[in-house]
Amino acid sequence: MTDTPYDLAPGDTKALVSRPEAKLSGVLVYTIGLVLAVGLTATSFWAANTSQLWGPGVALGLAVLAIAQMGVHLVFFLHITTGPDNTNNVLALAFGILIVTMIVIGSIGIMSDLSHMMPMQSGSMGMHMQH
Repeated sequence: MTDTPYDLAPGDTKALVSRPEAKLSGVLVYTIGLVLAVGLTATSFWAANTSQLWGPGVALGLAVLAIAQMGVHLVFFLHITTGPDNTNNVLALAFGILIVTMIVIGSIGIMSDLSHMMPMQSGSMGMHMQH
């Protein structure tokens, strides 16, 4: 085998413990992650509150920024990679995404059915107020 560690997450210094620069490398990786996370958050707030962007495209842009934010957190802070020792982490992440997706889709379906079952009765409220 070679001394070059393959498929290490940023900040994953298990293979580099004997090197003194490993600790500095970990701090640098967390700092880069923090800068990227703050930058993406600031960009999201700017995109949501500016009139310089095309209105209908803002929601898509915010979704892209949210996915990028999740990627930054997974790689820089949770150290999720595709390495052989991270198989359980990736499977747990996939299962979590599946559960959250099912909850969101189910909630949207339930809210949609409730809005069809209970029509708005604003006209009768106005008539009671006039008498």
